[in-house]
Amino acid sequence: MSNVTAKEIRTLLRERNAILLAHNYQPPEIQDIADLTGDSLELSIKAAQTEAAIIIFCGVLFMAETASIVSPDKTVLIPRIDAGCPMADMITPESLKNRLSELGEMPVVTYVNSSASVKACSTICCTSANVAAVVNSLTESEILMTPDRNLAQYAASKTSKKIHFWNGYCPIHDELTEQLVLDSKKAHPDALFMAHPECRPEVLALADAVLSTSGMLKFAKDSANRSFIVGTEEGLIYPLQQANPNKAFYKASESMTCEDMKKTSLSDVLKALQTTTYEVKVPEDIRKSAVTAVERMLGITGK
Repeated sequence: MSNVTAKEIRTLLRERNAILLAHNYQPPEIQDIADLTGDSLELSIKAAQTEAAIIIFCGVLFMAETASIVSPDKTVLIPRIDAGCPMADMITPESLKNRLSELGEMPVVTYVNSSASVKACSTICCTSANVAAVVNSLTESEILMTPDRNLAQYAASKTSKKIHFWNGYCPIHDELTEQLVLDSKKAHPDALFMAHPECRPEVLALADAVLSTSGMLKFAKDSANRSFIVGTEEGLIYPLQQANPNKAFYKASESMTCEDMKKTSLSDVLKALQTTTYEVKVPEDIRKSAVTAVERMLGITGK
């Protein structure tokens, strides 16, 4: 059934001038049929540069919103409208404005793992890969970082600036404890530990490398080491293994699974193409402010 569905999807993608994007955490069968796989912002930017009229984003809602922000003339669809991000839901434009009224005026650096409306209230965006460059590009000595407290604490270790952080977090990364990593290192003593900056500071302190998902893919490929402990959502192990068939990859913990990232099925993708659902369109007033924050970041980091 899956093979038939996959063929139907690829046929419809061609017929409808559509492009299929899959985040690195998506199920293997989704990644296998995608035109592009990778980090969320990287996917949106690459899709914007294509001639495709329709973007099917297999990920979570804020990712489809980001695609809509950078490709306002394209139709952006998300196969599962109920695929959300708990961390992105931990902040609203109203709560952000309230926090700024308490702190006083200062730049707001917002992680791309956030809603379009929060991006629109921000000075500049960042990714897990470029957060240090973004923070250090600002002339102000004090900034507010949202919504991920762990990423903010990681950034604080890379700058002399005072960083106020929002008390948000990714439940998957935040639940990875120091003890779980030590247990994994004991089980795989020759493995290098790669950790995502959404992990807790004490977990990052144990890492051989602190990297975004794309960074982990590059690190594993370039490394002479033969085994790795993967400190991020388990979906990344599939592309890591595909790119490095002679290397071994181990989960840092058995609980590194994001249910929202696993909601999308091949039948959902097929339905999205057949019925043009579910369309994600960021209102123009929000989009204009949000794209400014994204473009400021790209002007500094180039990616």
